[in-house]
Amino acid sequence: MLHVLSVTFPFFALVLAGYVAIARRMLPLEAIAGLNGFVLYFALPCMLFRFGSGSPIAQLLDPTLFLSYLLCALLMVGFSVAVSLNSRIRWSDAAFGALVAAFPNTGFMGVPLLVALLGAGAAGPAIVTIVVDLVFTTSLCVALSRLDGADEHGAARAAQNALKAVLANPMPWAISLGVLASAMSYELVGPLAKTVGLLADSASPVALFTIGAVLARSQQLSRATDHPPILLRDYVWIAGFKLLLHPLLVLLVLSSVMALGFDMDRFTLVVVVLVAALPSASNVALLTERFGADTGRVARIILVTTVVAFFTFSGAVALLHA
Repeated sequence: MLHVLSVTFPFFALVLAGYVAIARRMLPLEAIAGLNGFVLYFALPCMLFRFGSGSPIAQLLDPTLFLSYLLCALLMVGFSVAVSLNSRIRWSDAAFGALVAAFPNTGFMGVPLLVALLGAGAAGPAIVTIVVDLVFTTSLCVALSRLDGADEHGAARAAQNALKAVLANPMPWAISLGVLASAMSYELVGPLAKTVGLLADSASPVALFTIGAVLARSQQLSRATDHPPILLRDYVWIAGFKLLLHPLLVLLVLSSVMALGFDMDRFTLVVVVLVAALPSASNVALLTERFGADTGRVARIILVTTVVAFFTFSGAVALLHA
């Protein structure tokens, strides 16, 4: 357990550093957009391309893993929406609450953390989960958020806009190029490979720092608005679903898939269960701002999962290794 904590602690410490930097006004709020832009458009795509191009093509195009993880995501979204809907939480807030319950912080935190823990082979299964969550889980939840009539264009237009946002996101394109490079056994030429490598190496620390900064900004913005008090029961349960129910569901589904004789090894199961044990994706707070949902509630869920995951994720690693 001490070995696990020695690996996970620096990752969560960088998140804390970003949070403190904004909370203590060491950096202005305007700096967050620049940090986020650098990670999203430069560093993270290079990291995903490097891991994708270095992973076996069969691992990146694994239909059994893809469909199994997609089933888990759909179940998490459906269950979270069903238990969240009430007189105060309508479709918009329930849908984005479901998104943070089903969407781990795999890109910004998960890939580098899992590679540090389990080796470069962990990148392939983690990349498959990123594709599912970016394309399917996010689009579904954005469409569901429009069902309460808050948007005059309705769910179909919302889903179309979500897909457009996915196409404008450089991460799926970087993954696709990595898959293509893996299939062709293509390697970048020397100077270009070094440039991509430098950007890829910067992705992990800057992304983790940015997670903390985004969380601090979301907290500040929610306090600055005339928002009614957010009840503890409106977000603690969702945080619990993310950290406990999601990895248990993934473990159950993938174990059942293996027991039924489908092609999946234990290493892949371990990687994907640990992906599910990660805290909620921090970029969901940006989506709630864009679509007019309750950013304060979502920010609290992300904050709780990020803090508590230091213990629950480390525990999950120790249990799965045992």
